[in-house]
Amino acid sequence: MRIAVYPGSFDPIHNGHLDIIQRCRPIFDQVVVAVLRNDEKRPLFSVRSRLELIAELLADYDDCRVEAFSGLLVDFVSEVEATVVVRGLRAVSDFEYEVQMALMNRRLNEQVETVFMAAAEEYSYVSSRLVKDVFFLGGDLKGVVPDPVLKRLAAYRERETG
Repeated sequence: MRIAVYPGSFDPIHNGHLDIIQRCRPIFDQVVVAVLRNDEKRPLFSVRSRLELIAELLADYDDCRVEAFSGLLVDFVSEVEATVVVRGLRAVSDFEYEVQMALMNRRLNEQVETVFMAAAEEYSYVSSRLVKDVFFLGGDLKGVVPDPVLKRLAAYRERETG
């Protein structure tokens, strides 16, 4: 069985992420969306909330699952019996960092390969950080994030402005 891990913070997940997941599905038997637990960052949504949201978005796909991880990615990849890490590339600036990570991951575990997928043109500028920036400045994110994310962002704003 060909299992791929698609790791990230997914804070929040956006349509570019979902596009990569959709494009992985015909290539791999199973795609594990791996949500990074990183206590050093101050996330918009908790890990639990991100897991629930991604699970909701992928509910119709038996070949996808979502899990949280912390520590070394290669350890998680081995734990879920995968051999491939999928990373999306938006721009040349992504490439340099991602190649360094791929090479280090291969050094740590030579059984793990990294596959790079170019972002779809319509999402090539989208990042979770940019989504958060636009959200906090009051911009319209329709078409950039799926509707369930829009709803959670609205609920977040309501809680914060109460």
